[in-house]
Amino acid sequence: MSLLTIGTVAFDDIETPFGRVERAIGGAATYIALAASYFHKDVQIVSVVGDDFPKDELDYLQSRGVDLEGLQIKEGEKSFFWAGKYHDDLNSRDTLDTQLNVLADFEPILPNSYRKPDFLMLGNLTPAIQIQVIEQLENRPKLIALDTMNFWIDSALEDLKRVLGMIDVLIINDEEARQLTGEHSLVKAATAIHGMGPNYLIIKKGEHGALLFYNHDQNAESDSIFFAPALPLAEVFDPTGAGDTFAGGFMGYLAKSNDTSFENMKRAVIYGSAMASFCVEEFSVAKLKKLTDEAVQKRINRFVNLVNFNIELKPSAV
Repeated sequence: MSLLTIGTVAFDDIETPFGRVERAIGGAATYIALAASYFHKDVQIVSVVGDDFPKDELDYLQSRGVDLEGLQIKEGEKSFFWAGKYHDDLNSRDTLDTQLNVLADFEPILPNSYRKPDFLMLGNLTPAIQIQVIEQLENRPKLIALDTMNFWIDSALEDLKRVLGMIDVLIINDEEARQLTGEHSLVKAATAIHGMGPNYLIIKKGEHGALLFYNHDQNAESDSIFFAPALPLAEVFDPTGAGDTFAGGFMGYLAKSNDTSFENMKRAVIYGSAMASFCVEEFSVAKLKKLTDEAVQKRINRFVNLVNFNIELKPSAV
């Protein structure tokens, strides 16, 4: 089962209360592909970098089984760059610098071998580019998931609504869900988003976990809802890329299992949450590059133990 992902491959300058890194490897596609590679080895990337991007980092991605045929390398140009500073609570941040560079005129080109993916993960980019990717496909994937952000809700709402009508799963955070729909209640926001197209919605709540909504029946009074808590961690250094890592774990597991049922998506949310919990423990992709299959399985087991319980409901005494 092939998994195609579209997104940025980039450099980040990151400052948190626990330190700072400069020109660290980042980008949505990088985090997605690395996380997915722990579950699935047929991962394809469509993105663009300049000739300043380190060859050894690209070689590492390939060593993880990531296919880079769809990665454009622009000679004489610079890669996308972002700099940000996180506040003490790590839930909010200030963007200090954004340099589009090669991303300014990026047009995604899908190699012929990429045009019939089984699963498609549209990482955070302009909705117009996400649409271009879908329109180059020769067949509809079994599942299309999409990530977006508040900037596109503000600046490209019509294109965003168009692409929402083409996908199966939307992955956003709680603030973005409220912004997109104008609803404060996340349950009402989910209903509104289902009306835009996606039958599945994942609302990320950072350190408070993630919600999965499934609209299995347009006439039903309510959705099927699943909640996955975040794993309590002793140390959190850098939340950059955690959402993309979640998406990579989520889609990597679905591609591996080839099962898009609601029950299996609940498992995929746990796998995605487990990978995101690793990501925040070190800066950039450092922790993701150190993992073993055994460590990943142990972390998933911790999530299972966190939420697993048996309870017997007895009639109350009259």
